[in-house]
Amino acid sequence: MNFHILTLFPDMVMDGLNTSIIGRAVNAGLLSIEAVNIRDYAFNKHQSVDDYPYGGGAGMLMQAEPVYLAYQAVAEKITERRSLTETEEHPESTAEAGSDLERKPRVVYLSPQGEVFNQKMAEELAREEDLILLCGHYEGIDERVLEEIVTDYVSIGDYVLTGGELPAMVMVDAISRLVPGVLHNDVSAEFESFQDNLLEYPQYSRPEEWHGKKVPSVLLSGHHANIEKWRREQSILRTYERRPDLLENCELTVKERRWLEEMVQSKETP
Repeated sequence: MNFHILTLFPDMVMDGLNTSIIGRAVNAGLLSIEAVNIRDYAFNKHQSVDDYPYGGGAGMLMQAEPVYLAYQAVAEKITERRSLTETEEHPESTAEAGSDLERKPRVVYLSPQGEVFNQKMAEELAREEDLILLCGHYEGIDERVLEEIVTDYVSIGDYVLTGGELPAMVMVDAISRLVPGVLHNDVSAEFESFQDNLLEYPQYSRPEEWHGKKVPSVLLSGHHANIEKWRREQSILRTYERRPDLLENCELTVKERRWLEEMVQSKETP
C-alpha cells in the first residue's frame, strides 16, 4: 500500500513513521510512505503558502494553488505507476484498464469537520492501493481546492489540533497494521479491540501471581473452548463498562445478553 502525505512538515511525519512496525514494513517493501512538502509548490521565492482570508478574521489560510500542484504531482505519479504496471501485466490494452488509470486517487483531508475515524473506516481504506492524506495548518485551506480534490473528510476526534500531521500519522498506523504481512502475526490484527464492536479482553503474562493478583484460573486450564468463552464474556463486560455505546451495534446472542444482565445486576447488588 502507498501513502502520500501532503504536508508543511515532512520531517515531522517521516520521523514518526520510520520506526517500529511501520518502519520495518516500509523496509520490507510492504508499505510505501512519502511526505510531499507543499512548500515546494509555492509560487514565490519565500515559499510561503498562506495568506489572509477574504472577509477578515484571525489567522492565515493555506492557499489553493500550492496544495493543488502538490496533489497534481502525486496524482500524475500514481497514474504513471498504474500505467506501467498495467502494461507489464497486460500488454494488450483494454478500455476497462484505461478507465481504471483515469480513476482519481482517494484524497483524505484531516479536519475536525470530518467523519470520525474508526476501525471500520481503517479496514475500508486498507483496501486502497494509494491513499493521499492532506494535512491542513493555520486556519485551514482555501475551500476551492478542497472541493476540487478531496474525496473524504476525516477527523480523529472532537478536538482541534495545530495541524493534520498527527491525525495523518494515526491513520497511517491504524491502516498499515491491516495490510497483510505488516504484523508478524496477522491474526492479531483481526482479534484486537473493536472486533465485532467489542473491546479486547484482559490479557495476562508471567508470572502467575504479581502483587498478590493471580492470573484467572481458566487461562491456565488448557481448555481452549472455555478460554474462548471467557474471553468473549470479558470483552462484552469490558465494552459495557468502558464503551457502552459500542454495544448498540454489537451482535450478541440471547444467552450472552442474559449473562451480561446477570453480571450487571450482581455488581449493582450490595
